[in-house]
Amino acid sequence: MKFGIDRLISEPELRAALKGRRVALLGHPASVTDDLTHSLDALMACPDLNVTAAFGPQHGMRGDLQDNMMESPDFTDPQHGIPVFSLYGEVRRPGGQAMGTFDVLLIDMQDLGCRIYTFVTTLLYVLEESAKHGKAVWVLDRPNPAGRPVEGTTLLPGWESFVGAGPMPMRHGMTLGEMGHWFIDHFKLDVEYRVIAMEGWDPDRAPGYGWPIGERSWINPSPNAANLSMARAYAGTVMLEGTTLSEGRGTTRPLELFGAPDIDARAVISEMRALAPEWLAGCRLRDCWFEPTFHKHVGLLCNGVQIHVDDPAYDHAAFRPWRVQALGFKAIRRLYPDYALWRDFPYEYVLDRLAIDVINGGPGLREWVDDPTATPADLDALTLTDEAAWVEARRRFLLY
Repeated sequence: MKFGIDRLISEPELRAALKGRRVALLGHPASVTDDLTHSLDALMACPDLNVTAAFGPQHGMRGDLQDNMMESPDFTDPQHGIPVFSLYGEVRRPGGQAMGTFDVLLIDMQDLGCRIYTFVTTLLYVLEESAKHGKAVWVLDRPNPAGRPVEGTTLLPGWESFVGAGPMPMRHGMTLGEMGHWFIDHFKLDVEYRVIAMEGWDPDRAPGYGWPIGERSWINPSPNAANLSMARAYAGTVMLEGTTLSEGRGTTRPLELFGAPDIDARAVISEMRALAPEWLAGCRLRDCWFEPTFHKHVGLLCNGVQIHVDDPAYDHAAFRPWRVQALGFKAIRRLYPDYALWRDFPYEYVLDRLAIDVINGGPGLREWVDDPTATPADLDALTLTDEAAWVEARRRFLLY
């Protein structure tokens, strides 16, 4: 198969529309061609392209910053001598000076298919700014490694943030190229937009169900996006960032597990199975021990639960990571009613709301966890209608 960057590099007719125009790249460490050349280097090597600038999203063009709210500076690329502007530093949107450096912005970012993963918000911001400044945006499309399934409640009006670009569920099941079409339609943007589509991508094909296992190397698009298992679990485990539980940062399996020094993981798993065994379909849970080398509970032995989605028990259509993690929270709340579960700290610069609510685009998930009378059926009642509505809303924007 070919990603969008591979087609642009190998098919001169696609580059013809860029002749005489200044080109910029928005990319990160996973922005590479099929032979693992970084996309910036590959574009600079095209004699018919005039590459004048580059941009980096959260974690930077080089992916050198581990955690949220750690900002990257602007810099000059040492090899090519062009400016590299940070979209996660002093600004989240490209300003007038940066916008003046190009005519067409090529976006080549590996995404994870989750609303909270900030690359999707950066896509919206650059589309909005390009519409204001009369610039063109091309997405060099890449796979959604989490595939097509949809899960989670829709972000509520007024809850927009850098981890909530618009009214979509947590797991949206689209590529960035497809999402760009939805953004333009939903927000009524007047912008020149083009997607260089992939060739040969089948999100229903086993065993990858979105990621071309055996055809392309996995490169971390952000420091803790270490493998396909993380990408599959992320729409659930990302909620751990709003809790006092460790999400495995500081271990070799970040965002595939959760735990703390003061929980009994076997009891948590048993409670999860008793509460909603149907929500655990498609994966396997294992109690484990880990000691984070940094971040939450650093240096403390934690008892935890690892979510396994890389063995024959994995069922792509059945696995629902948002519900699995919600069930983990509910089990802890039932076992330890007074547990200080929700983390009270600024999250992506939102200061007046709990992080777990910012992550979920509303308070519904937290309220369900904290209500001792609320059942799994009650959460389904909040969620199933939203999921069905999104499946229908996105339908006409799907390219594959």
